[in-house]
Amino acid sequence: MLQQTRAQAVIPYYRRFLERFPSAQALAEAREDEVLTCWSGLGYYSRARNLQKAARAIEDAGGFPRDYDGLRKLPGVGPYTAAAVASIVFDVPRAVLDGNVMRVIARLRNDAADIASLKTRGHFQQIADERLDQRHPGRFNQAMMELGATICLPRAPRCECCPVEVFCEARRAGRERQLPVKRSKPAAERIVRQVAVVKKNGAVLLRRRADHESLMPGFWELPAPQDLPGWRDRHPAIGFFRHTITHYHFTITVVTGEISHVPAGFRWHKTDRLPRMPLTTVSRKALRLAEAKQ
Repeated sequence: MLQQTRAQAVIPYYRRFLERFPSAQALAEAREDEVLTCWSGLGYYSRARNLQKAARAIEDAGGFPRDYDGLRKLPGVGPYTAAAVASIVFDVPRAVLDGNVMRVIARLRNDAADIASLKTRGHFQQIADERLDQRHPGRFNQAMMELGATICLPRAPRCECCPVEVFCEARRAGRERQLPVKRSKPAAERIVRQVAVVKKNGAVLLRRRADHESLMPGFWELPAPQDLPGWRDRHPAIGFFRHTITHYHFTITVVTGEISHVPAGFRWHKTDRLPRMPLTTVSRKALRLAEAKQ
């Protein structure tokens, strides 16, 4: 859950998720729709699918892997997660490399290489491996991450209370606020869209995103007016809201209306079932706006 998501945003989801799926077995046996619904709002839904696949792999293997290579075989587990779990839980001597650790290394070494490049990540991983305390790898990894999270801060490093200031080459050169270097993100793409709220006998019209679609496959969503045959606006647009996914900035206008018939791929769903369905965040926001305007 912490991949690409802040801890403060994760905490309530984490608690609800563990309450519903307290074991690998419970998660492995759950329906995918239920898992996605519990995850709904966190985004990056491939994480939820991989987590369930990992739970099934753990059940099939008869237990949780206890080494780095075994952890790396679990779906969705990359080098950082595997190194963190292996070292902290099982004392396996593997160095972690996350954003905090890379920032510490870049400043300690006064290294202006682009930390977004794979070459730099590989070089910094080698440095982290060399510095790792082989006797206490879990403590060392946590200390490195905590140093970056609380002292070696991105914009205002607290060098005056840093326990390794004396070793910091960037501090010595007066460059601690210029490092690390990371290439700029792509410019935000602004997209304008409409979604249609069509209701009938206490149900709302939705379509399920196909499994091959790149964003949120398997989720249900409100249609766009142009996807509905015989679409007729009932009223002027009832409002709009903004929604951001990575570098895509959406302006969503919500409209209501009527259709001549239900096209293939669309279904009516009772509104009281929606909280238990994997529904896209845009659709949930649009339905809340429609409800508020009634």
